[in-house]
Amino acid sequence: MIIIPVYNMTVLPDAYMPFPLQRYKEIANKEPEEGEDVVFLLVKEPKPAKKITKDDIYPYAVEGKVKESKDGFVIIEGRERVKIESLEIDNQGLMTLSLRIVKEVEDRIPFDEGVKDIKKQFNAFFKTISYGKILKKYLDAMNSYAELSCGLSPWMILNSEERYALLKEDSLKNRDEMIKAQLLEFLNTITVSKEAERQQEESNRLSYRENAIRKQIDYLQKELHEIHGEDGDEIEALEKKINEAKMNEEAYKECQKALKRLKVENESSAEYGLLLDYLNFMVSLPWKKETFKEIDLKEANKILDRDHSGLVKVKKRMIEELSMMNRKQSLSGSILLFAGAPGTGKTSIASAIAEAMNRPLIRISLGGVHDEAEIRGHRRTYIGSMAGRIMNAISKCDSSAPVILLDEIDKLSQSYNGDPQSALLEVLDPEQNNHFTDHYLNAPYDLSDVLFIATANNVDNISEPLFNRMELIPFDGYTRNEKREIAKKHLIKAAMKKTGIKASEIHFTDSAIDKIIDEYTSESGVRELKRAILTISRKVLVELEEKDKVTINAKNVEKYLSDATRHDKALKQADPGIVTGLAYTAGGGEILYIETLFVPGEGKLILTGQLGDVMKESAEIAYTLLRSIYPDKKDFFKENDLHLHVPEGAIPKDGPSAGITLLSAMASLVLDKSVDPHIGMTGELSLRGDVTAIGGLNEKLMAADRAGLKTILIPKENLDDLKKVPDEIKNKLKIIPVKNYKEAFKILDLD
Repeated sequence: MIIIPVYNMTVLPDAYMPFPLQRYKEIANKEPEEGEDVVFLLVKEPKPAKKITKDDIYPYAVEGKVKESKDGFVIIEGRERVKIESLEIDNQGLMTLSLRIVKEVEDRIPFDEGVKDIKKQFNAFFKTISYGKILKKYLDAMNSYAELSCGLSPWMILNSEERYALLKEDSLKNRDEMIKAQLLEFLNTITVSKEAERQQEESNRLSYRENAIRKQIDYLQKELHEIHGEDGDEIEALEKKINEAKMNEEAYKECQKALKRLKVENESSAEYGLLLDYLNFMVSLPWKKETFKEIDLKEANKILDRDHSGLVKVKKRMIEELSMMNRKQSLSGSILLFAGAPGTGKTSIASAIAEAMNRPLIRISLGGVHDEAEIRGHRRTYIGSMAGRIMNAISKCDSSAPVILLDEIDKLSQSYNGDPQSALLEVLDPEQNNHFTDHYLNAPYDLSDVLFIATANNVDNISEPLFNRMELIPFDGYTRNEKREIAKKHLIKAAMKKTGIKASEIHFTDSAIDKIIDEYTSESGVRELKRAILTISRKVLVELEEKDKVTINAKNVEKYLSDATRHDKALKQADPGIVTGLAYTAGGGEILYIETLFVPGEGKLILTGQLGDVMKESAEIAYTLLRSIYPDKKDFFKENDLHLHVPEGAIPKDGPSAGITLLSAMASLVLDKSVDPHIGMTGELSLRGDVTAIGGLNEKLMAADRAGLKTILIPKENLDDLKKVPDEIKNKLKIIPVKNYKEAFKILDLD
């Protein structure tokens, strides 16, 4: 017998197995002879014949005979499965075998249409390879699953264990099922491989075609450029602008990427328009950093004084800021927050600062903004995307160092679209804004040369992290005298300019201005005063058709203005349970009355007047403290409800400064003693009875003066704040600091 060790072949009985002729000659050391006995031994690992050991050979083998020799192969007919009983290998590699025939279990799958289909698919596969015609001859002659497996085994991806599993299976039916599954798996594998090759070829073909078309486009663009000149090619002009923009590396790479896509896009596609808008926006931004311009402080003083009366402390602080910039030759790093009532000059001061610095002013109104994308911009993933308000404003001013006024920063609100206040943290932080990344740009932009000024009416609405990044500059309300001076120096002239009236045609007396301030305006600023003067000027314009000059005095003011503004004035009659408090609102200071009344009930506290949560808690604290002050009236408290009302009922009220006022009103009612209506008070109350500090003292005292109050009780902790109150107000009022409710009750005659 010729003993042939094989590794990568499937050998089975009842099958014709092709074996390479040259390999057969090397093993047998002679030409094959028809009918010659052969034994195929399955080897576990590929090794040279002389190095094979007993452990390398599987225990089952196949015995067969040489059928014929043709086309470079020896066709060997497998006959029987045999089991190796004994095996000896000498030093020369010669093997001595003892074999035993192993019987099969006769239960074979019939050669059905499924096998014919497998042969058909393999024939299609053989047509795609160079030596497929030779293999097709053998395939056509195969009439069993065993022959298919043996004949196709060189191409099937099977390991030695999988091949041996077929041979050691005793059941012909199970073996055929195993072979069928292997053949179908192999067919699926080569089908997927061919599909992948086809797709790769198609991809390569499209790539070659794309490159060819691009070369044609480049050629045609050059031709057009020669015909139409430099302006004929929009994309080429855009590319030139990108190269000349001196943008940072990240922005340049992003523009080059967008430009590359633009060149291959169809002009009628939506993507083309998006890319073109993006690149035009990028080149419109001032990327080049500007050198710092020296600020003329004397001229800055003149500008601030020219446009503003009063605001001495604010103007002084602004000159200090500009002086610091001059010394550093750069921005100071401060983010200024102008906080105060409407009409107090926040926006106009910002405009004056921009003029003094010789920089453009950009005003961005943040009132009602609730979408984070308004600050950070939209991502370029859909039609309609755009940059945020900051970058949009900078692109329009053509300067990398403008003054940006973030107006009404306290009106920002959260929504499901994010938190704009949090988005502003990066913008307003000097440590971060040198690489601010707008989502639309998808590249960093340096905002460190931009001077940011924010304005707000109520700083309580600003989040703590954002508020900490800004320096608060308070804008206090104007006194009566300051309003009169502002009207004479600025507002009347502005109204004359707007209406076209000459200085010789109209005259406002001081008494007329005072009456307008006292009876037709109720604000800390001068916005309503400005409107009133403009209203009078328009009506005078009609009269000047018949007159040469009109004088506005205290007697005829009401002829030009509608009903006077209703002010809360000090009560004329003092009743128990009613006291006057002071409040601070976004529009300035106001006075308010606290009204209390006992009604039969169960000892409840009834609150009306649209009180906020803070004020409700103050009322509860005051009521608890009241019952501890008058323990002898506990039965009275149990049998009666205390109703507390704060007019006007339609106006929401809140704030931590009404505690002492609420307690005083309740005590006045309990003792049935009236409090002098010309006494006003402000201060929060602790459960121990201490009167704690409040805010907005200046505005509250102005409201007290306007309402005709004479004596004001304030917390002792606010004594330092009195230094900021104008002498004009302090001289008109008797201001008494109190430490606790006992001191207050003594002054109010409630002890």
